[in-house]
Amino acid sequence: MNRWRDRALFLALLAWVLLPVAMLAVRALAQSWRFPQILPAATDRLSALTLSTAAGDRLASALAMSITLAAATGLIGTILGFVIARSAAGSSQLFRRLTLAAAFFTVIAPPIALGVGLQVAMLGVGLGGTLVGVLLAHLVPATGYLTLFAVGVFSSLDSSLEDEARTLGASGWQVVSRVLVPLLRRRLGEALILGGLVSWGQVAITLLVGGGLVRTLPVELMSIVQSGDDRVAAIAALMLSVPPMLGIGLLTMGARRTGASV
Repeated sequence: MNRWRDRALFLALLAWVLLPVAMLAVRALAQSWRFPQILPAATDRLSALTLSTAAGDRLASALAMSITLAAATGLIGTILGFVIARSAAGSSQLFRRLTLAAAFFTVIAPPIALGVGLQVAMLGVGLGGTLVGVLLAHLVPATGYLTLFAVGVFSSLDSSLEDEARTLGASGWQVVSRVLVPLLRRRLGEALILGGLVSWGQVAITLLVGGGLVRTLPVELMSIVQSGDDRVAAIAALMLSVPPMLGIGLLTMGARRTGASV
């Protein structure tokens, strides 16, 4: 009885999660789907996926912008998060608590409130409406997430290997490059994915700091939805949904290989 109940709950959850994605796929394949039609009119799949040159260029440009920001945010945020967490791990308990509190604040703060503050800051230094300004803004919540992630990593790390390397005469850089980085290779990969995903879904911060000039995929999606082009919006939404699913899949596969949990 319990097994059937668990299966039913799993299927219900699966349907709840996949139904919106399935609806997006159907809408992307349909040239038209008007009320009160229950199902869209049947169309040729290849012709349905064809976009106008203008729409295709907009989505391609926005996709490239989002990928660039996600990659840069993941890389820089991982470095910052692990450096901050490493510094906190070797500091006093008070400094460690303050570091965790600051990182946690950037995670729990409402994005719209955080975005307003970052907008004022970026305008003050002349980076409002620029790619660099949006990147720096994305790094704020991403570094918070990655610092908390790295603190958990370092709390379970055996420091005896580092002590042995120093005893053998290794410099600080050699300890980092030849001991810590190889030891934390998988965790660093997970952090890169996590940081990229944090940047990938940013809307409020991107709009406020970018001022509508930095057109990422979420920003372009909002603009398309407002224009009323449901089919192109569905295609853009699918493009926006694929990387998070791939990222979660990669994290889950890595956790299974090592026996960890996600």
